[in-house]
Amino acid sequence: MPPTTNLLQGTLDLLILRSLLTAELHGLGISRRIEQMTGGTFQVKPGSLFPALHRMEEAGWLKSSWGESESNRRARYYQMTAAGRRHLKLETEEWQRISLAMAQALATS
Repeated sequence: MPPTTNLLQGTLDLLILRSLLTAELHGLGISRRIEQMTGGTFQVKPGSLFPALHRMEEAGWLKSSWGESESNRRARYYQMTAAGRRHLKLETEEWQRISLAMAQALATS
């Protein structure tokens, strides 16, 4: 497994939105999905995740509801809104542009 890496500013929102693209998840599920999507490179701790979820819900990118987790515990489930889908599209395009530019810069001798 690769070593964990600190998230670059702005990437957490993008990873959260991407993790919710196909299904609603509770906080721990989002954290696990991000770790899975990144091959273990990013492990999001609750102290970073929950403030981001709250901020994103206030921005209108997410909505939440109470439900029951796999372990029969009460859990808050998050779902992406239409505004969240639009934001994910814009941010994905921006990160693709940035990553291409960085790859080009690093390949230059």
